[in-house]
Amino acid sequence: MARVTVEDCVEKVSNRFELVVYAAQRARNISRGEELTIDRDNDKNPVVALREIAVETVSLTGLRSDLIRSQAREPEPEPVEEEVQDLVPTEQNIFGLQEVSVEEETADDARAIEAALTGRARR
Repeated sequence: MARVTVEDCVEKVSNRFELVVYAAQRARNISRGEELTIDRDNDKNPVVALREIAVETVSLTGLRSDLIRSQAREPEPEPVEEEVQDLVPTEQNIFGLQEVSVEEETADDARAIEAALTGRARR
């Protein structure tokens, strides 16, 4: 087969979209180092994949299972239990500390504004 066309492959896989997905998966498998079932003839991996599908030297059910496996998400590994060191002692309430600091900042700002106004008023 000198040139592969989509029409050659559509006879084997009737849905063109499914054909593209199978050919892409086969091209990825070739890139990962799987053995070729036909001669490369200086063709790139997608063309080789289409040619393999056209001459039926690759199993479509195998490609389907590879595709499903590649799309499956693996669960995230459980975090390793490590001793957690408290940065703030548990008897202190973080939120209460923030509220106090906000109130103090507000009071300081009010004093600064009052001083500025009274300083301007004196001038």
